[in-house]
Amino acid sequence: MKTSVLISGAGVAGLATAYWLARFGFRVTLVERARELRGGGQAVDVRGVALDVLRSMGLYEAVRARRTRLRGMSLVDRNGHELRRDASRTFSGGPLDNPDIEVFRDDLCTVLAQPLGGKVEWRLGQHITALVDDGHSVGVTFSNGDQGRYDLLIGADGVYSQVRRLVLDPNDDGLRPLGAAMALFTTPNVLRLEDWEWMYREAEFGLVAYPTLDNTELRVGIGFGAEPDAALRNDEAAQKALVLQRSAQLGGAFAEVLAALPDSPRFHYNDLAQVRLESWSAGRVVLVGDAAHCASPFSGQGTSLALVGAFVLARELARASSQGIDAACARYRQRMSTYVSLNQGLVDLTRQGPIPDAQMERAKFGIELGDLPVAA
Repeated sequence: MKTSVLISGAGVAGLATAYWLARFGFRVTLVERARELRGGGQAVDVRGVALDVLRSMGLYEAVRARRTRLRGMSLVDRNGHELRRDASRTFSGGPLDNPDIEVFRDDLCTVLAQPLGGKVEWRLGQHITALVDDGHSVGVTFSNGDQGRYDLLIGADGVYSQVRRLVLDPNDDGLRPLGAAMALFTTPNVLRLEDWEWMYREAEFGLVAYPTLDNTELRVGIGFGAEPDAALRNDEAAQKALVLQRSAQLGGAFAEVLAALPDSPRFHYNDLAQVRLESWSAGRVVLVGDAAHCASPFSGQGTSLALVGAFVLARELARASSQGIDAACARYRQRMSTYVSLNQGLVDLTRQGPIPDAQMERAKFGIELGDLPVAA
């Protein structure tokens, strides 16, 4: 009988883990709070060994075809007047002449979901409300009242993981706040940017804006110094109001961007934090991606960590018998630890500007995979 696995979260980490486990012969169920794959989000980067993972999945060309194609960036003042331009790099993706792939998060998730099809069971619009690990399996209650039992539960539900709080870290002691918040939202392309990025920065405030592939929409990221506020976490209206308040110094060309924010249908807000845990697993529950070891957007490596971690976890589980989950999870942690540490260490280097290229090169190759299978 196939080992049954429930994965909580259908982001990059969850989708990639589902792909590998299904390919290795597990029976996989994906539960996701949203009713469909989440749209919007920033441009993310796939780098180093994570590119090898995409090749082994047979998805490298599909992801590369959706790359952002930005031609450079302008540093602008608070009214959108250009101060300096650079056609050699972007703030979001780094040097343009490197082999990395910058792609919008929702486009990457669409590509990752395509091979899954009927190979996994989908539970969209649901989430886990309770679970019990009896040592042999994990009993789960879903938000619609359904119950299920699985041999293994994988938390791929992000930096503020519910699975982590239910099992490994009930008080979020593993969260290391970075003293900043970030809002990401979509607006019409009121700046009329064409494959070009704008960056504004002052003290503890920064804004980056760039168009989607067809140049019809903008993806806008606004970051600012802020202490964590749990009261804001599920209050989108209050989040938008705070972003507008903290952006009050912007004018000129940015006025239309901010005017579109209250009605933006694709808005994401988070207090930025790293996740540092003594263990990524307990019993028959294990974490992957940001839920286990978030490095934060400051690193530029969260997507690569998620793709690599998904493969390493699935490979170790595939090598273990149903009685060997503890050993598999320990090997997964051991194999990933240096790679995670290098990437979390980037954050202190990047708080004032782009990641130094030499440090990034070291971090992207901080793990030897060695055993990637040929693309299916």
